[in-house]
Amino acid sequence: MSTAAMAPEIPRLILEPNEKAAGRARRFVAARFAEWGIADDDIGRLVVSELVTNAYVHGEGRIVVRVFVDKHDRLPVVEVWDGGAKLPFIPALDCTATCGRGLLLVAELVREWGVRPLDEGGKVTWAKLH
Repeated sequence: MSTAAMAPEIPRLILEPNEKAAGRARRFVAARFAEWGIADDDIGRLVVSELVTNAYVHGEGRIVVRVFVDKHDRLPVVEVWDGGAKLPFIPALDCTATCGRGLLLVAELVREWGVRPLDEGGKVTWAKLH
């Protein structure tokens, strides 16, 4: 009988798309960072809040949040999934706009970020923190 090593499941938070989603996601990130001994979770909480808010406002269906440490460089990664096909982007800078700056802020605060469409529909927006 073959014994295959299984990778541990990454905990995920499944959220209903509503106004409480971002707060629940912030608490989830704070708890994960505390487990890892990362005392400064401000950027992680801000990033997940922005990504979840985008999923709530522009996406579709339930929102799934995963937070894990990249096994290659040991940096935290935040992933937010939703069922919408519309891909997020950073709009042209408009100093008179009253919204639409969340991804610009995320891009300035993280090492890298991106979005990938899923074969089964929807997308994952992710950010790797410093």
